[in-house]
Order: sequence, then C-alpha cells, then structure tokens
Amino acid sequence: MAMWVFGYGSLIWKTGFPFEERLPGFIKGYRRVFHQGSTDHRGTPEFPGRTVTLEAAAGEVCWGVAYKITKEEDQRDALLHLEVREKQYDQKEYLDFFQEANASEPAVSGVMVYIASSDKKSNNNYLGQAPLEDIAKQIVKAKGPSGPNRDYLFNLEEALAQLGFKDKHVTDLATQVRRILLESHESSGDVANGV
Repeated sequence: MAMWVFGYGSLIWKTGFPFEERLPGFIKGYRRVFHQGSTDHRGTPEFPGRTVTLEAAAGEVCWGVAYKITKEEDQRDALLHLEVREKQYDQKEYLDFFQEANASEPAVSGVMVYIASSDKKSNNNYLGQAPLEDIAKQIVKAKGPSGPNRDYLFNLEEALAQLGFKDKHVTDLATQVRRILLESHESSGDVANGV
C-alpha cells in the first residue's frame, strides 16, 4: 500500500527521501504560519529561528506537495528520515489532499502531515503569534546548522512561486525581511562612507 506525505515547508524543495510521485495540491481547513521555533535547523536553543507549522482555520487551504512512496523499504527510510527531521513537530495528522480548487472529492485520502502544535507540554519550541515585523526581525538574525533562517523563508517563497501558489503570509514576511536587510545594508554603507 502506498504511503503519502504532504510537505508544506522545506519538504517542498528538499525532500531527502525516495518517492515515486510528486503532486502539487492542497489540504483544507489549515493555514501555514511561522509559529514554530527551530532550535535544530534554522536557529539554536539560545536564539530560535522560525519555521512553518499548520494552524486550523475554517475555510482556508494550504498549498504544498504530496509525495507517494510505494516500496516498503522506501517507506521505512522515509519514516526514519522524517522522524529525525520533523522531531520538533509533535503531531501527525492524516488528511485529504486535493489538486483541483473546486474538487469535492480528494485526489488522495489519508496523506500524512507533520504539525507542530501549540501545546507547550508536547511542543516546547512553539513560539506562537507575533507582529509580522517581530517575526521578520527574528528570521533576519537567526541561523542554525541548516543555514540562515532567511534562506528557509526565501526558499519557501520561491518554491511556492514555481508551483504557481500564492501564500500572503509567506510573501508579506519575505517582503518585510528584505526591507530589514536593505535598511541594515544601507545604514552599514552609510557608516562605511563616513555619513
């Protein structure tokens, strides 16, 4: 039996496991939010980065990619990889996956999705909501073993654009991060020029 995994963050552009099929599409009733602290990939325990998780939201959809894994050993390898990679994500849901915006029937049922919940007992890295500017400032400063937090955001923005998906939260955040980087570059240039 095939196993399906839905990627809505870095899994869109960096899978890390073998798969037979990759389908762009969406899940219903969730939105992508930068509420999860990353202390192992895009930040450190001292200064966490921010990565995406899903938040239940009636009437919303979250676009991403579903991966089909059919071979038993590939399924084992994928699960081993994901359990390490997604270890800060404390929930697994099995959801319907759609490809057509007006479809009433899912393209695939029971797609596995990793979610970092807001429960601080089971997910002590949950950061929650903050003003967009504060999230952007944190992303600008954070970096971890997998690289700067801003690269994660920009890679996600680009991966979604390549698939033809728009996510206002991601776009607004990326725009804000670019503004902060530009302002800091300009002010450091002023100092260098003796202004």
